[in-house]
Order: sequence, then structure tokens, then C-alpha cells
Amino acid sequence: MNSNRLTGRRIIVFGSATGIGAATVKRLAQEGARVCAADINVDGATQVAAEAGGETFAVHVDISDEASVQKAVEAAVERFGGLDGAHINAADLRVIMEDSDALNVDLAVFDRTVAVNLRGHLLCTRAVLPHLTKNDASAIVYTSSGSAHGAEPTRPSYAMTKAGVNALMRHVASRWGREGVTANVLAPGFTVTGEMKKQMEANAVEAKRWADHFMAGTPHTRLGESEDHAAVVALLLSDDGRWINGSIVDVNGGSLMRG
Repeated sequence: MNSNRLTGRRIIVFGSATGIGAATVKRLAQEGARVCAADINVDGATQVAAEAGGETFAVHVDISDEASVQKAVEAAVERFGGLDGAHINAADLRVIMEDSDALNVDLAVFDRTVAVNLRGHLLCTRAVLPHLTKNDASAIVYTSSGSAHGAEPTRPSYAMTKAGVNALMRHVASRWGREGVTANVLAPGFTVTGEMKKQMEANAVEAKRWADHFMAGTPHTRLGESEDHAAVVALLLSDDGRWINGSIVDVNGGSLMRG
């Protein structure tokens, strides 16, 4: 990938220490962007920034905390002189396994999921919009999930909040589109992240079972990887994606086809 279509673009990525966010930071830097890698795991984000190279740096952020979000955005603006884009990708993956069903889910799990996936995404939106509206062409990309418009017997808190992210995106697209800010959602399907690859390498039998399970529902030759999503985020943050606004982009190899 040798594109320079993001040269000079100033972008902040919330949730950048691992998985899709880490791959996105690296892809954006490869395409010439100046990137602020923000994450609650600042050591992980710092490592990602070092691997990305270019003008990439890391900051700490807890997106459930308004002061922390504002501080991270201010750091990016001070470093870059403004912002042209944001990828709001953060999630608290620790609580997903405890997100059982509507009858049994611990309300503390539900409240934490809401704090990050809804309140946190709103806080990030409020922090970046005043800077994005200063430009004629800027963009926000949210990471949602196929769970928001699919169906499964578990993880109601996760699915509900991701559906809320879709609604927030449409609001931003309709309210600020005429001011030059596009807003779109990346909706990943099952994704084999770098961290998952390491776990799968340690247990080949379990890895094959999982791969076979997800491949059975995927009309494709392979499972998805973080880099597949990073490529779509880069598109949506570039001039190539300027005519895409208010859209949910499903990136799942066809596993969740909608009519």
C-alpha cells in the first residue's frame, strides 16, 4: 500500500492500543496522516505509535471521562494545529463476556457498557466536532458492530449500545454534513485480531474449532482481520470517501447480508 491520499491529515484514533484501532493507526500513518493514538492503555498506544512511525504520538484517554477526553483532544490539536478526522473505536472488551441476556445481565455490566459505548462516544464526538467544523472537509468514523442490526441470544448491552452508536452517527451526518463533516460507521463482523492470532497459535485445536465455526457462516475464503477494517477507515477519512455520509459500512466477508 503506497497511497499518499492522507498526507497532512490530522487524525485522532480513540481506542488504538490493540486490534482494529492499532491497525488503523498504522494504516493512516502509512498513507501520510499525522496521527494521535489515544487509549486507556497508553503504553500499548505508545508502542503502536512507535511501530506506525511518521508523525504519530500517543496520549492517555478514558472515553467515559469527559475531562480525559477533552485533554486528549487538546493534546492532538496542540500538536497538529487542528483536526481533520477522528476514528472513535474504543470499547471495554472486559465486560463483553459478562453480558449474558436481558434477564440475567448484571446492571453494573450494562452501565459500564453504556458509559463507554454510548456516553463515551458522545463525549468524543462533542470534543472533536468544534475542531472538525473549522475545515471544509473533515470526517468522523465510528466503530459499531454487526451485532447492532443482527441477532444473537447473548450480549444485549453490547448490541443495544452499538445500535445507539449507529443512531449517533446518523445524527452527526445529518446535522453537520452541510458544514463539511461526514460521519459514517464501520460495522465489523467476526475479526481475528493480532491478539487473537497469538492465542490461536498457542492452542491449534481450539483455533481450528473457532475458525471452522465462523467460516461456516462466512461466504468467503477467509476470516476477517484488523487490517481489513483499517483499510475502510482510511477510505472514509480520505477524499475518496467524501461522498459517503450517514452510512453503515458492513465489513464481514458477507456473513451478515441485508436486503
